[in-house]
Amino acid sequence: MTMTNGDTEQDARAAEVTEFPYVTVTTQASGIHPSTARLVAVDVLTFNEDGEIGEEFHAVLNPGSDPGPRHYHGLSHEEVAEGQRFSQVLRTLDRLLDDRTLIVHNAPRVWGFIVSEARRTMNAAARSNRSRGRGRGRGRRRRQRVGHVPKPAAIVDTLATARRQRIVLEDTRLAALALVLKVDAESPVATVERARLPEHETTRELNDMLIDVYFALRDNGELCITTPAELRADRFGLQRSHVRVDAVEVPRPHPNPGTHIAGGNLKRGMEVVIAPEVETDPDVLIEAALKAQLVYSEKLTRTTSLVVCNETSDLRGKAMHAARKGIPLLTDAEFLAAVAKMGTKSQNQRS
Repeated sequence: MTMTNGDTEQDARAAEVTEFPYVTVTTQASGIHPSTARLVAVDVLTFNEDGEIGEEFHAVLNPGSDPGPRHYHGLSHEEVAEGQRFSQVLRTLDRLLDDRTLIVHNAPRVWGFIVSEARRTMNAAARSNRSRGRGRGRGRRRRQRVGHVPKPAAIVDTLATARRQRIVLEDTRLAALALVLKVDAESPVATVERARLPEHETTRELNDMLIDVYFALRDNGELCITTPAELRADRFGLQRSHVRVDAVEVPRPHPNPGTHIAGGNLKRGMEVVIAPEVETDPDVLIEAALKAQLVYSEKLTRTTSLVVCNETSDLRGKAMHAARKGIPLLTDAEFLAAVAKMGTKSQNQRS
């Protein structure tokens, strides 16, 4: 059998993936939500079980829109203006990410930006190709082939892993987690000296650190792993599980009975918010809530009945706001027990 160039290229790439099966990605963006912000920089490192680096890639990206404040990502407006379009780097990202285990810190956000930018690029290319196809006569330009949404074999989220492993974080940034894990890292607190460093240097430093954090977490316990097929964008463009996104859209058949009373029973229609600081997979908690005819909400509001959170001191985020509003907190174990009690009560009533 004669080997074609395509076969040779596929075999060579398969060998690269086998030799360096992992890839870390660290991004810089103009804001926090992929639906409204844009990527301005991306850094990629492939590596193996020994932590040896295979390929390195870094690009400053010009989104063609407001890049946001320099202190947020370390790039001046002039540097962003000189950057590449995402369409120019997508095929490189495809080659580096496809079939590898992708490690990121805060997967909903980082993977959300990658998917959002890829789809935006692909849609723009499709529109351009359709307009070319309507042209007549000679001189038509070639169709654009910009690549596809990357297809990693799996996605490991180091932030979610830290929470599942009950690692207490006063600061959720990667460097703060590294310090807790005794990984060599500088404080994440901003300094004048660090602000003067070029973006490619600080982003690469974080991406290198991500490799060490991944190995430390893997040695410490179970990793939080998902696949692209299990995720989709929520209304903010964050890539979350189908369970989580669907739960927000479920109709509310029962009126909200109000705030849960500590020590009392849960009631159908109560609105439940789940804080990030839980040990149980949030999808398990969400499914339990829906099965008990409770209502799941991403956002804490005046209609919230209770918040599931395992932290009881040094509260932050949703748990802190709940405490201020007088909304009770239940640990994941307490919540699941209360849900089970609802089921037992219903069975007793029927019998």
